[in-house]
Amino acid sequence: MKYIAIISLIAFCASETNTTRACCAFGHKGQTVVNADQTVLMIWDPKTKTEHFIRKAAFKAEGNDFAFLVPSPSRPELSESGNEVFPRLEEITTPPRLGRGGSNALPAVSPVPQGKVTVLERKEVAGFDAAVLSASSSSALADWLQKNDYNLSPEVEAWAAPYVHDGWIFTALKVAKDAKSKTDNSVRAGALRITFQTDRPLFPYREPDSREAAKKIGAAERILRIFFISDARYDGGLSGGHAWSGKAVWSKMLPQQEKENILKLAKLPAKTGPENWWLTEFVDHWAYA
Repeated sequence: MKYIAIISLIAFCASETNTTRACCAFGHKGQTVVNADQTVLMIWDPKTKTEHFIRKAAFKAEGNDFAFLVPSPSRPELSESGNEVFPRLEEITTPPRLGRGGSNALPAVSPVPQGKVTVLERKEVAGFDAAVLSASSSSALADWLQKNDYNLSPEVEAWAAPYVHDGWIFTALKVAKDAKSKTDNSVRAGALRITFQTDRPLFPYREPDSREAAKKIGAAERILRIFFISDARYDGGLSGGHAWSGKAVWSKMLPQQEKENILKLAKLPAKTGPENWWLTEFVDHWAYA
């Protein structure tokens, strides 16, 4: 059995809980934003060490717009993906269900040069205003974000510190509510693909303690669903040897025709990923921190 690392750098978490598995979302000063349900497609090629991370996320948010940060261990490529791939994956994995996950650790990465925030790229993609950043410190990152109309709290600065320490890259994304979202505080972002190099497949997210924010905005529960594709069946666990509450509920080798169909729906090149595809679905009833 092979493993994926579901959470990065848990040893750096401020809390002793294991419920720190999401990107960091934040609104304007005095406005609350929390992550809600997330569905993710991860495709990892062990030969090229390339991970394609496609995320369909929902948020609960006050205010008309908000932003969030996505960390990655190397500079990412950003592209719009196809939402149509998620219903197809759900159709494939509807039959019988399986067991639980394990544990794993993450590879070390080199720190970035000291003294600055570097803007590696700016673009509009999948409805987002995106900026790809490297930073020498979490305070420098916070200063840059504040100057560029991203409103941060001390908790967010603390959240970023472990990633900055290990030289990770940040993708800062802004999203605005549509007319329907303004009536119920719910925001569903478009499917964004983030492609990066990593020695091991991982779900690279942590989040600050969100219990009070979730209570304030009326967010009671959420579900994390991960469709993971690689060369064999993988199991999931938290870095640092911690247990994970997620379950592998379906796992099977996919035929070539299905591989071609998924790549087309996800708007990925025909030769993406390993030669043989094995799909595993993980589900986690994801408590707020």
